[in-house]
Amino acid sequence: MRGLPFFLLLVAAAASVFGAARWVDNAYLYFAGYVVLQYIVLGTAWNILGGYTGYVNFGTAAFFALGAYASVAMHKLYPLPIPLLMLVGGALSGLVGLGMGYLTLRLRGVFFSIATLALAVVAQTLVVNWDFVGGSRGAYVVRPRLAPVLGVPYIEYLFLMMLGLVVVTLLAARGIERSRLGYGFAAIRDDELAAEASGVPTLRLKLLATTLSGAFMGMAGAPLPYYVTYLDPTSAFSLTYAVNSIAMPLIGGTASWLGPVIGAVLLGSLQQVATVTISSAGNLLIVGVVLIGFVTLAPNGLIGLVRARRRPAP
Repeated sequence: MRGLPFFLLLVAAAASVFGAARWVDNAYLYFAGYVVLQYIVLGTAWNILGGYTGYVNFGTAAFFALGAYASVAMHKLYPLPIPLLMLVGGALSGLVGLGMGYLTLRLRGVFFSIATLALAVVAQTLVVNWDFVGGSRGAYVVRPRLAPVLGVPYIEYLFLMMLGLVVVTLLAARGIERSRLGYGFAAIRDDELAAEASGVPTLRLKLLATTLSGAFMGMAGAPLPYYVTYLDPTSAFSLTYAVNSIAMPLIGGTASWLGPVIGAVLLGSLQQVATVTISSAGNLLIVGVVLIGFVTLAPNGLIGLVRARRRPAP
């Protein structure tokens, strides 16, 4: 399926999801659905660097929180509509991703992963000591009752904006997967030294991967202050974002754009059900149990398992 038909399919699917949510007309569905959509974006963004390129990033929370705090700063300086805040958050996190990629070019494997984790710690320390965005006290953001122009409740507006971001992210991920850029990422993942010896511009591609991945994470974080209305460093830099963004692609499969979507829908929905029936404190436990099960039974994720079963026996 080429670009335009796939884009139209994504738009139709997004319209169907939003229409179904409007038909159910349950406010909590928008709150829970927003979280699942947010994790689709985070999982897909992580997969661009971790799945396609093979560089495991533990710093998801840093890029996500930087996008959120960019919105807090803009809210105090000059309030902007959510789509523009997404662009601002994406630009900031993308620049940080570019800088991280440049500084960690010589690091590979576990050393790169540790460096990304250190980035999250450094970013959180800076935010804690930045009084303009609330510092350690946190910051309140007053959410309007109704969305501008559309006139729908603001949570529905946030849900719609995140749904639009999902369409853009999946379109980009699939485009990368089926392009020369995706083949370059795959060459780095399979054997970076061989790829470099073969003429693949590994430096440029790694910088592009870290920038794109960080930008989409920042865009996902930009609406967060309006969703929670109170943002503090502990929740913004929560380990939950890093763990989920890694677990969801691994569960669905990292070889395809569809893997993070499947993982986010399954794991995100399960967490939301557990939150209202048991406790949100058990969410990471659920992630750990499910991840262990999939790593043991389906190390290539659900998509890899299906492909293996469909492959004809020798």
